[in-house]
Amino acid sequence: MTELPRYAYVVLADRIAAEIASGALPLGAALPGERAMTEIYSVSIGTVRRAVRELRERGLVATLPAKGTFVIAAP
Repeated sequence: MTELPRYAYVVLADRIAAEIASGALPLGAALPGERAMTEIYSVSIGTVRRAVRELRERGLVATLPAKGTFVIAAP
């Protein structure tokens, strides 16, 4: 049986979660801005926004308007 394809935003959220788990993005660290993330990860702005929303739902990051998105927990 083959594995079902996954949405790009879930793949990106998993990748960022792995960076948090490895310590590459430690507790309190700011995630790069949305536009920077589009270039870093080679994805669209919509994918970045949905991935960040997914990370918020997982309880890993919090977004402060006009301040940025910060790591608040490890997976």
